[in-house]
Amino acid sequence: MASFGFITDKLEIKFLILYIASRLVGPVPFETLQDLSMCDGGVDYFDFAECLADLVRTEHLSKSEEGLYAATDKGRRNSAICESSLPYSVRMQVDQNIVGYNEQIKRAALVGARVDKRPEGGCTVTLSLSDELDDLMELKLLVTREDMAKEMQKTFQAHAEEIYTKILAVLYGGGA
Repeated sequence: MASFGFITDKLEIKFLILYIASRLVGPVPFETLQDLSMCDGGVDYFDFAECLADLVRTEHLSKSEEGLYAATDKGRRNSAICESSLPYSVRMQVDQNIVGYNEQIKRAALVGARVDKRPEGGCTVTLSLSDELDDLMELKLLVTREDMAKEMQKTFQAHAEEIYTKILAVLYGGGA
C-alpha cells in the first residue's frame, strides 16, 4: 500500500527521529518518539521501529536501561547538519508537537515521588518539588501500607504544585 506524506524513505525517517530527539529536553520512551514521528503519512510503525534501532546501533541515539531514548552528541551534530533535508512543514509540525512533551519532561524532572520499603515494616514516601533553581520542598512520610504509599506517590506526581501551595497556606496560618 502506498503511503502519502512528505517523508519518502528510511533515511528521511532517521533524519526525522534525530530531529525530534535533538529537540527534546530529556530522554523519552519508545512510544513518545513513535507518537512524535507519526506526524507525516509517509512514516509507518515498522519503518520507524527499524530506523530507531539503527540509530541506537550507530550510536546516534542512546537507550537507557529503563528503555528511554535520547540523542547523543553524534546524533545532535548529524541532526543539525541534516535538518534542512526534512520538509519545512514536517519540521514545523514536529516543533509544535514537541512543546507539550518538553513541558511534561521538565515537570517530571522537578517533581519527585519515591516509595521505599522499610526493613522494620511500612514504607517511607519521599515527596519533593523543585523549581529550575533550587529545591522548594522535601517531605518524608511513614505509611503503614504499600498500596497507600503508592497512591500518595501517584497523587503527588499529579498535583505537586497544588499540594505545595496548600502546605504553605496551612503553615502561614491561612488554613487549608
